[in-house]
Amino acid sequence: MHKRPLKTLLCALAAAIGLSASLSASAADPLKVGFVYIGPIGDHGWTYQHEQGRLALAKQFGDKITTSYVENVPEGADAERVIRNMAKDKYDLIFTTSFGYMNPTLKVAKQFPKTTFEHATGYKQDKNMGTYLARTYEGRYVAGYLAAKMTKSKKIGYVASFPIPEVIRDINAIQLALNKYNPGTEIKVVWVNSWFDPGKEADTANALIDQGVDVVFQHTDSPAPIQAAERRGVYAVGYASDMGHFGPKAVLTSIVNNWGPHYIQATQGVLDGNWKPQDYWGGLKEGTVQLPISDLVPADTKAEAEKLIANIESGEFHPFTGPIKDQTGVEKIAAGVTASNAELASMNYYVEGMKADLPK
Repeated sequence: MHKRPLKTLLCALAAAIGLSASLSASAADPLKVGFVYIGPIGDHGWTYQHEQGRLALAKQFGDKITTSYVENVPEGADAERVIRNMAKDKYDLIFTTSFGYMNPTLKVAKQFPKTTFEHATGYKQDKNMGTYLARTYEGRYVAGYLAAKMTKSKKIGYVASFPIPEVIRDINAIQLALNKYNPGTEIKVVWVNSWFDPGKEADTANALIDQGVDVVFQHTDSPAPIQAAERRGVYAVGYASDMGHFGPKAVLTSIVNNWGPHYIQATQGVLDGNWKPQDYWGGLKEGTVQLPISDLVPADTKAEAEKLIANIESGEFHPFTGPIKDQTGVEKIAAGVTASNAELASMNYYVEGMKADLPK
């Protein structure tokens, strides 16, 4: 029998032990999860809530994952660069959290097929890219009911960011509620063309109040419109996070986005190896949208709002069930028909009752 020298056997054993240790370490490597944010984590709105979701995710999985984020990433070329750098750094799962990140995310996803991507508020998917959003229009409809009951001037203000389907859909939901509960009440919309610009948001809110608006909504990320409403003695509705503490005498409610459950679910799917691309819509029923109603609202009005929430959660009522016409009188959703997710995701018209014009 041919015998190996002892030195050779020891070297082979050491190599085997080293390989085994390496494989064990590799198997135990934590999942790398990255987040790309449009604004600062301290905006107290949209990005703040995504950051709360990331923190909930990190708490849920502990050392099974590592998470990190890049904030203040402009939509466009900068976003593509940041997303690609994360993919190059071997992140396993990347969440991109603004509508304008959609095409950059899709482009990078095609270049890194082994990385999983999830994009917030978009509508494009791929084999390794899913989408997710909140049915904020459900909360907007209920808040529209509150505004209808609380307004004296019958003028509602809306500090709007960009004319994308998500924003248009939310404005329409409010108008539908106003049409039903206080006919003739109009929404005055001002587009600030920014997600986060506290100075411009405050100026816009003040300009709307100067026009007689006595309830201010916003689809922007800072609490500046809330603070303006508090100073001017009118009501307001917060967005993304619970903004009540910024205007305790103004805020009727806030449409709160709770992203933690979806982040946990998606990450669990990647860990388990069974993640699949989907178009996830979470609303009041799922807890993705939450609606804390202030005691500024009279008890009977609050009770009716809570019934409305319950009806939406049960599926008994859907804000976009026809007949619904656009502002020119053309029927968009037939009587008894509920808008599909695809129709909601591509909404590009104002409903009947809107007096403002959509930007071209």
